[in-house]
Parts: sequence; structure tokens; C-alpha cells
Amino acid sequence: MIFENLPTTPTSEELLDKAFSRAARAGRAKQGVEAQESMLQTSSNILGDNLHNVVTSWPDFDDANDFYYDLADAVLRKELHEEGGVDAVRQHLSELSWASRKTHDLGREYMGKLPRGDADAARKIRKQGFARMGSVMDQIADDLATVGKARDALKVLPDIRPDEPTIVVAGYPNVGKSSFVNTVTNARNETAEYPFTTKGVRVGHFDNDRVRWQIVDTPGLLDRPAEERNDIEGQAVSALAHLADVILFFVDASETCGYPLDDQRALRAEVAEEFPDTPLVTVCNKADLSEDVETDYYMSVETGENVEETLDEAVDAAGYEHELPFEE
Repeated sequence: MIFENLPTTPTSEELLDKAFSRAARAGRAKQGVEAQESMLQTSSNILGDNLHNVVTSWPDFDDANDFYYDLADAVLRKELHEEGGVDAVRQHLSELSWASRKTHDLGREYMGKLPRGDADAARKIRKQGFARMGSVMDQIADDLATVGKARDALKVLPDIRPDEPTIVVAGYPNVGKSSFVNTVTNARNETAEYPFTTKGVRVGHFDNDRVRWQIVDTPGLLDRPAEERNDIEGQAVSALAHLADVILFFVDASETCGYPLDDQRALRAEVAEEFPDTPLVTVCNKADLSEDVETDYYMSVETGENVEETLDEAVDAAGYEHELPFEE
């Protein structure tokens, strides 16, 4: 996950406190004009270098997998309340990059103005330099705050790996999706908060022919009609389009899930329309209660009937071909 190693973003005030306190210590180690020069150099280096580190710690969004790019864009639009999403963060980072260069330039500029042999005049010029650096930091205070907020939102995204073959589970609530994920992954699953949902996204893993697969249950995204999703949720669904190798759609013919079968069929049709290029396998869960629906497979997570067989069929439908090392 390309955002998990993003470091904490300091505030403008924190950086100024760090720079000026370090500068004061550097100044105390010298005398006269040299002390003022050392203070200017120290403060400009700390501000410029720390801002540069903030910018370069971010990965290039253009290098991100399509899934993570769209997912990050959706997260940022929601968390930052900005239309730009990824582009907005790029602009904020650009402002920080400018400030990094500017603070370095100001250090050099004001060191060049220091008079030789006049400590009092040098002190006044150093204060002017500090004031200019402080003004630059004030200008980017909001940029730093926004980048910090973006970092906090992206760092906690679930660890979903686009390079692993993936089954995405869909269907109305209470049809047995989470129980299925728990069962076929032998409880080796993680629950992580998606920024769009009231429940955690369940991500499980299992092995098939020595290939690690992931299976993703997305509460709040593919468990209700499209008209009930907001724009941000819709974009998250688009992100899933880049991830899914196969969609496993659950229906409950017994309707004990609380939703009429006709509504479940309608949701299945919507999912098929949203993911036209992805294989879609429909399975009737709770088959021990009712099989009164036409689907591809019938199973019961409760009794264990046909659970492994359904998983195998989903894997086959994905048509994933593992790349083997080249052999001469």
C-alpha cells in the first residue's frame, strides 16, 4: 500500500519553533556577525529541508495503480471537501515545494546582506530574515494542514493489493457475505475502515494452487442500489472496477435477509451493468432454507454445503493465469 509509510506532517508553527530554537542554539555557539550568519543558515536549512522532505515523502500519484489512484481521489474528495481530490493535494505539495526553495533562498539572501564587523546591524538584518521566513511559513500554513489531513486519511486505507487476484463480494446486507469471507479464509481476514462506509471493509486471503488470492467484502458500496450512493461512494465503486477479477454476487431466496428477491435481482443487474468487463458469478446462499431462484450455484454457509465448490467456481471464472518464471 503506497501510502502506508507517509510520515507525520508537521504544522507551520512546529517547523518555525524547531527552526528558530535550533538557530538560537547555533547562534550561542559563536560571536558577533558569525552568530547571526549561523542563525540564518540554520533556520533556512531546517525550514527548507523539512519542507522538501514532506514533499518527497509522497509517492508520485501517476505511478499508483489505477485502483489506488481512484480510491485515493475518492478519499481526498471526501476528507478534504475539495473538488480536486488528488489534483488538490498536488497543488498543496507544489506550494510546499515553492516554500522549501524560498526559505533556502532567503537564508542565502540575508546572509549576503550581513555587514562585517557590525554585530548590531547584523542582528537587525537577521531579524528581518527571520520575519521573511516566518511570512513564508504563514503563507503555507493551510497547505501543510491540508497535506497532513490528506496523509492521515490515506495512511489508514485497507491493505488491498492490486497485484493479487481478487474476488469482490456483492449483494444486499445479511445475505451471508461476511460469513462466507470468514469461512473460506479460515478467519484470516482483516477489517479496515473505508472512509465511505459505516462498517469496516473485510479483506481475507486464501491460497489456490500456490497462488495467494484476496477476497473483499465492501459494506456500504455494493450492497444497495446506485441511487442510494453519493458521488464519493460511486467513485469508490469505480475504483473497485480496477481491482476485481471476478464478482461473487449473493442472493437470499428465503428473503430472511430482510430484502425482497426482486430487489436483490435488480441490484444484481445494476452491478452487472457497472462492471461489464468483469465475470459475475451469482450464488444462492441459505440454500438450506430456499432454492427458489435461478442462479449459477447454490450453497449454505450455515451448513457448509457447496461452500468450497462455490469458491473454486469463482476462481475458475476469474480466469487468472499465474505468471511462471521463465524456463529454458
